[in-house]
Amino acid sequence: MIIEIDNGSGFCFGVTTAISKAEQQLKVAGHLYCLGDIVHNSNEVERLGNEGLETITHEQLEQLRDVKVLLRAHGEPPATYETAQRNNITIIDATCPVVLKLQQRIKRTYDTEHNAQIVIYGKRGHAEVLGLVGQTQGTALVIESINEIDKIDFKRDIFLYSQTTKSLQGFKAIVEEIGKRIGQGVKFKSYDTICRSVANRIPQIRQFAQQHELILFVCGHKSSNGRILFEQCLDANPNSHLISNETEIDPSWLVGKEKIGICGATSTPRWLMNRVHDHLQDI
Repeated sequence: MIIEIDNGSGFCFGVTTAISKAEQQLKVAGHLYCLGDIVHNSNEVERLGNEGLETITHEQLEQLRDVKVLLRAHGEPPATYETAQRNNITIIDATCPVVLKLQQRIKRTYDTEHNAQIVIYGKRGHAEVLGLVGQTQGTALVIESINEIDKIDFKRDIFLYSQTTKSLQGFKAIVEEIGKRIGQGVKFKSYDTICRSVANRIPQIRQFAQQHELILFVCGHKSSNGRILFEQCLDANPNSHLISNETEIDPSWLVGKEKIGICGATSTPRWLMNRVHDHLQDI
């Protein structure tokens, strides 16, 4: 049996930076607060938790004073920074540069286009989307798919942005549909703000899936980019399975298989894919 790990899978730049900042602080102090899961992978959250990284909620942040708090790569709304300043909290800001730039663009649009609709293609309640909506004081409209496009007022100017980890194909479909429905004389501007760390992996991961008889896609259940990439794997190779760790492997999947591929999301640690590899060898 040949077992291969996809070289293109694993942490993206933003996640790597956030974890590096956390580990640096933990070496110095032995403890650090993190606002929300540092990455949408419970195995990595548990590993860092054992090193002293304590995950907190926004409600708990309100009660803290005179401490250090890490902001993860997903970014935060302005209200979080205001709370930190009010409570004398030192922020270790690990917001991904791609997300930060997107926040700034949305804020500029909100400040200058007073009568326009700001529409965000993203998942409601997702940490990154909450940070983006926060740039508009909660006024931006979030649509999760083309099926929600009727929520848009096509008689008002529209500025369309996207959560960085959404599907490029889905974004283009929304742009096309808005273009068909837009009222005469109405301004419509769309900004492709999808991170290429995800989009560029799609052709490569599809090729990887096609080269193997069985694909084990390793990622956390909360990972948005993981769902997108896994769907691509499944489309390229119907014999693909999504697992969060090696304990979810069904040995019956391996029967008769000679070439198995292991891949993952931008939030999947390399050590976890290695552990899946070793478990397969043990089986």
